[in-house]
Amino acid sequence: MYFAALLARTEDGWEASDTELDDVETLSDLADLAREASPDEDTVLVLIEQEDAWFGVVRIDGEEDPRIYVSDASAAARSSYGEILLTAELLGRDPDEDDEPDLDALDLDGTEDGEDEDDEDAEETGGSGELVPHGPVGDIRILDDLGVSEKELKSLSQDAVTEIAEALGASEVLEAVR
Repeated sequence: MYFAALLARTEDGWEASDTELDDVETLSDLADLAREASPDEDTVLVLIEQEDAWFGVVRIDGEEDPRIYVSDASAAARSSYGEILLTAELLGRDPDEDDEPDLDALDLDGTEDGEDEDDEDAEETGGSGELVPHGPVGDIRILDDLGVSEKELKSLSQDAVTEIAEALGASEVLEAVR
């Protein structure tokens, strides 16, 4: 089960709204949705959580590019919402490269040159067919200035969205939309 919410920072504190991601197909769509939640170009956080699997935070500060953190890229890659967040740049790939694999670099057994078949446990294939690393990816310091340190972000439990809201002092407004 998924939960997604927008937390918009205002002069009066945080405002929360439940958000439907069915019409969101790209990170750009998600950023536009977040910017609509804050006409004053204040900070907006998009919190996405899939129970027991992964969570993601997208931070929009005015017209700046979105900052993203995903707790487990390989789990998120198996999710349509996670795939929105896992951009080529976030995964450390050149966004200008084509997504076609280099067939010359593959051995007949399907592994890349110099790669052991047992190394496949280190990365998983996402929905796009590309390898995605296990574990967190993105801006680990995304919430530092809001009171959630890198260490705290990495240690969040299965109810990460609630824990983030508590740290921000926004748990009551988040629970109102949950």
